[in-house]
Amino acid sequence: MPLSPGEFYDHAVAAADEQRRLPLSRMTGWDISPFEPDGLRVAPLRPPVLPEPPRDGEDPSDCRACAQRDEGLWLDDRWRLGRMPGAGVPLVLMLRPRDHFDLTDLPDGMAAELGVLTTHIARHIESLPHIARAHVYRLGDGGAHLHVWFFARPQGQSQLYGSWMVVWDDLLPEYPAEVADADAATVADALVATYGGTRLPASG
Repeated sequence: MPLSPGEFYDHAVAAADEQRRLPLSRMTGWDISPFEPDGLRVAPLRPPVLPEPPRDGEDPSDCRACAQRDEGLWLDDRWRLGRMPGAGVPLVLMLRPRDHFDLTDLPDGMAAELGVLTTHIARHIESLPHIARAHVYRLGDGGAHLHVWFFARPQGQSQLYGSWMVVWDDLLPEYPAEVADADAATVADALVATYGGTRLPASG
C-alpha cells in the first residue's frame, strides 16, 4: 500500500538526525559535485503541506506563459522556443506550447510533436562546435504551463556532467549574452530548416 504524505515524511525522518537532517547523498561524493562534502549539510526536512499550494499559472487567465504566447526566438502554430537569460552555461532554451497545456493534458498529436521537436532542438544544440551535450529537463513544480528546459554543456567541462549541471549553471557567472544570442539564433535557424516554423529576433 502506498505511503501517505505523513507516512512518507515519518519514514524519511526516521533516517535523519535530531534536527531532521538527512545524511549527505551519494551524489555529493561524486567528482562532478559542485560541493565538497566537508562542512556541507542537508537542510532539515519539512513536514508535508496539504493541500499543495497552486503553481504559477494554474488559471490560464493569469498565466504568464500564455501572455507571452507570441514571444521567443522561434515559433510555429502550436509551440514556441525562447532563450533563458542569465545562464552560466553557454545556452539555456525553453520550449513551451503556445496554448495552455501541461505535459499530462497534451493532446496525442502535440505529444508526438513534442518528441520530434525535442530531438530536433537537442540535435541542433549539439551541432554547435563548442557544445558537447544537450541536457533536457521537464520538472513542472513551479509552473502549470508546460515548459521543457534545454541546457547546453560546454565541451571539455567534465565536472558539468549529469544531474549536477543545473546546479553548476546557477553557480557559474553569466555567460556572455551576445554569444548566447548568436548560438540561440543558430539553433532557431536550423530548426526552421529541419522542422519549419518562424525565427523571431532573439528576445529570451
